[in-house]
Amino acid sequence: MPPNAHAGAQSITDSLIAAANAAADSDQNPTKLQQDSTGVLFECDVETTDGGLVKDILPMKKAEKRKMKLVWRNIIAFGYLHLAALYGAYLMITSAKWETIGLAYILYAVSGLGITAGAHRLWAHRSYKAKWPLRVILATFNTIAFQDAAYHWARDHRVHHKYSETDADPHNATRGFFFSHIGWLLCKKHPEVKAKGKGVDLSDLRKDPVLMFQKKYYMILMPLACFILPTIIPMYFWNETFVNAWFVATMFRWCFILNVTWLVNSAAHKFGGRPYDKDISPSQNISVAILAFGEGWHNYHHVFPWDYKTAELGKYSLNFTTAFIDFFAKIGWAYDLKTVSAEIIKKRVKRTGDGTHATWGWGDSDQPTEEIEEALIINKKSD
Repeated sequence: MPPNAHAGAQSITDSLIAAANAAADSDQNPTKLQQDSTGVLFECDVETTDGGLVKDILPMKKAEKRKMKLVWRNIIAFGYLHLAALYGAYLMITSAKWETIGLAYILYAVSGLGITAGAHRLWAHRSYKAKWPLRVILATFNTIAFQDAAYHWARDHRVHHKYSETDADPHNATRGFFFSHIGWLLCKKHPEVKAKGKGVDLSDLRKDPVLMFQKKYYMILMPLACFILPTIIPMYFWNETFVNAWFVATMFRWCFILNVTWLVNSAAHKFGGRPYDKDISPSQNISVAILAFGEGWHNYHHVFPWDYKTAELGKYSLNFTTAFIDFFAKIGWAYDLKTVSAEIIKKRVKRTGDGTHATWGWGDSDQPTEEIEEALIINKKSD
């Protein structure tokens, strides 16, 4: 049985076949859906003892030459957003009140967690489970972020992992930095994205009433949470001007969190080391990790996507999302946190790593003493 798999678990292969058979309008062969995959998604998806695939995926990672069909509505909208954000940055240092700047930062933090701890680690990867109060909090945070409903975000992200850096990948990094950062949102999706998306099992997401509530009322809740309240609150509570409230707390803040999230798709697929798998583009990028609350350890994440930490044990300052999840685990709202054993990590690093891995994990002879001393050990028992 693959690492971290549990008896009775449905493999992603079975999920793909079941979903593809259920999709009457899909012209994809169920077996081909699995053959075309270039990455793992869940712990049941692996084919080797160290969490990998048996087949050679390098020849599959490419992009078809095609003329992009531009979506001018999105081009105009994102063009305005970035100009507004630049003006908002100017207002932050010239006229905006500190309370407004503080609100923008708070909204950036909570909306970021709505993506990282919610749409990504909880719903897309099922790397841990959450009781309904935490799911409500994360759905609220996710709505503030306005990066599509968590259901659709998780769907696209599952396709991204299963068919990473192929034409079925929504933000295929082989098309270049600009495309993987924002260009994929400025043009029509490649037909393969839609075709492969129909074969990804989303039944677990449809069973979550919190997620379905957000999906159903998203076009009502999102404008309120992302645009209206962040603009009204500064004006009402500390007499901020409309211009400052709109361009700083709303436009600058939304643009900033969007670009931070996009950096995971672009910079973290291009710049950094690959200590876990040198044959994939996702990389260990500390700058992205800091800005995106721990999502920049991307080489590890694509190798072991079911790990709730998206990284090996490290400092919370470089993985704030893990600290957030661990806090709620302490009070019982987060549970069944999945991770990867040091032995499996060591095997994978030896087999496919690029040689830059400093330590195998906790207890390694090369692990810095200060890291051991500063580590937070939960529920520690005396020997």
